[in-house]
Amino acid sequence: MKVSFTLNAKPVTVDVDPATRLADLLREDMDLTGTHIGCDTSQCGACLVLLDGESVKSCTLLVASLEGRGVTTVEGLADPDGGLHPMQTAFRENHGLQCGFCTPGMLISAVDFANRNPDPTETELRHWLEGNICRCTGYQNIVKSIMAGTAAMHQRA
Repeated sequence: MKVSFTLNAKPVTVDVDPATRLADLLREDMDLTGTHIGCDTSQCGACLVLLDGESVKSCTLLVASLEGRGVTTVEGLADPDGGLHPMQTAFRENHGLQCGFCTPGMLISAVDFANRNPDPTETELRHWLEGNICRCTGYQNIVKSIMAGTAAMHQRA
């Protein structure tokens, strides 16, 4: 079936089997490998993308459901000129990554969180992150990064 949607601010039309998962399409057909499949049970958050601005797990989302919608992957967060998104900069500056496997999903989740909650508490953020698993860190620098990224997204020091 043919499905037309916006991917990282560009219109695309794909011809796919109706049972194709978005994560598979992104990685295997679109060469957007930032979206990771970490658990195959939709519990780790490594496969998160933004769907019409809200974070969703692409390992459980069928491409057939995307008609007319907008998908943003971690590759789509940066500016078209290559400048980093404020959340990406915050992760870099606050050491919010280690091996990097969970980082794309963390970034997508963080952008959604910041858009929903421009002045969060650390407790609210930690609750939000319960759907994202990182096996390398103690989350402290991830939390620090997201708090800083949220402030930067909303132009606060």
